[in-house]
Amino acid sequence: MQIPGKVLVVTGGDSGLGAAVARQLVADGGKVVIANVNAAAGEAVAAELGAAARFVATDVTSEEQGQAAIACALEAFGHLHGLVNCAGVLLGEKILGREGPHGLASFAKAVNINLIGSFNMMRLAAEAIAKEEPGPDGERGVIVNTASIAAFDGQIGQAAYAASKAGIVGLTLPAARELARHGIRVVTIAPGIFDTPMLAFMTREVRDSLGKSVPFPSRLGRAAEYAALVRHICENTMLNGEVIRLDGALRMGTR
Repeated sequence: MQIPGKVLVVTGGDSGLGAAVARQLVADGGKVVIANVNAAAGEAVAAELGAAARFVATDVTSEEQGQAAIACALEAFGHLHGLVNCAGVLLGEKILGREGPHGLASFAKAVNINLIGSFNMMRLAAEAIAKEEPGPDGERGVIVNTASIAAFDGQIGQAAYAASKAGIVGLTLPAARELARHGIRVVTIAPGIFDTPMLAFMTREVRDSLGKSVPFPSRLGRAAEYAALVRHICENTMLNGEVIRLDGALRMGTR
């Protein structure tokens, strides 16, 4: 799928990976709907990108708000060709900690936002994309989900986060197989440690230390590098049903 003229919804597009994706898509001639809960930040990114962008306040776990984000794309730009799911939360909590067992509500929150939220937006976007006219190879669009290397290398204290991201990994192939008849591809990116607002609570010293743990390049990933991979996934029609680790060969230890 060539990006110029195409319309994509980007969840979590107000900052970090999502904002980088929105900027990349618009720079390549696409149009985006930024869907996230932080209205001030989302509106600021949309204003920065100009006429090729719209913002709609969206809780990805809400069916009604998810539908509103899809409707915004159709009303503003007349089409929907893709979805990039970047909305998510990072949770650290031990199954059995000093104050007792892992909170059930916090575990459910991670799964609800990271996994169910991604699935909610995927199913709603797929319905709209399936109505588009097919292009070369019969392709109508593409859905990119965001997992994490924690899905494979989950550390102590990451039970909820790793489980939620592993669910996205497990969703990838069956979704790609099912949506193939509609000409919709599904690909997942599993990032390593990226320098995004999710790490804002860490000191620069800690972040630099984390970067040095990456074999090569020995630094934190950059949001623009994630966005560049999204661009390639859009343009490479043979990429489908795959989970791509973007981690500089990092394999996380137990802690």
